[in-house]
Amino acid sequence: MAFSRHKAEESPVDPVNWADVQTFLVSSVERPETVKRKRAVWGKPAIRVARGPKDMRVLAPCAFLGSVETQHIQRSALPGLDVARPEHTLYEDADGGCLLCYVEPPVETDGGEQQYIVRDDAGQVIGTLTRVPPRRPFKHTWRIEQPDHPEIVGRNEWVSGDAKEIAGRVAGRFLGGVFNAVGDLGAEGGDQRTKPRSLDWRAADKIVMVSEGSERMTVRAGWVDRRLAFAFALVGDR
Repeated sequence: MAFSRHKAEESPVDPVNWADVQTFLVSSVERPETVKRKRAVWGKPAIRVARGPKDMRVLAPCAFLGSVETQHIQRSALPGLDVARPEHTLYEDADGGCLLCYVEPPVETDGGEQQYIVRDDAGQVIGTLTRVPPRRPFKHTWRIEQPDHPEIVGRNEWVSGDAKEIAGRVAGRFLGGVFNAVGDLGAEGGDQRTKPRSLDWRAADKIVMVSEGSERMTVRAGWVDRRLAFAFALVGDR
């Protein structure tokens, strides 16, 4: 009996519910390279969640990034989408037939803040993402306003929390022998050239979300609307 040299194709990766995901990343990789999988398998750009054992890990989509084509589908039903950029829209399906949310272009305030309004498929406001300008020697910070919930503030991990927490981080790095106090704090993390900036997102003095760069995030509080976390991933920590 002759056997095919080609392994059977792996079944499609099923989407997961976006509403209660915890750790996610923005990626086009559907099946990452592993010991048992020698080549990565690519899919559409999406918000993805890791699933399955390490050797057979998949990145299941929960929301698909928009494109010029998918945005055009929704414009006739939702004219307000005309003001959003294609890359700042998310869909529940890969074909772009079911809009999840979109982020409007930023509006700059008199104080130099950039505000991004996030809307759902009906055009209703989900919340607002605000980029707060930097205050030397630190970089910019972020603020998320979600109706009927406390304000969420995103700051670099080095300056997040009270004085005792900050002092503890500094002391820990000193003991490790790898910390230069002036250079590291002045740049909000001296190793930023080799890894993304980490942010702690706090509400009512509790960490409700953490992020590494713009594309990998973990939501710790169930009440945080995931679409607002997705919006930050789309906008980017610029």
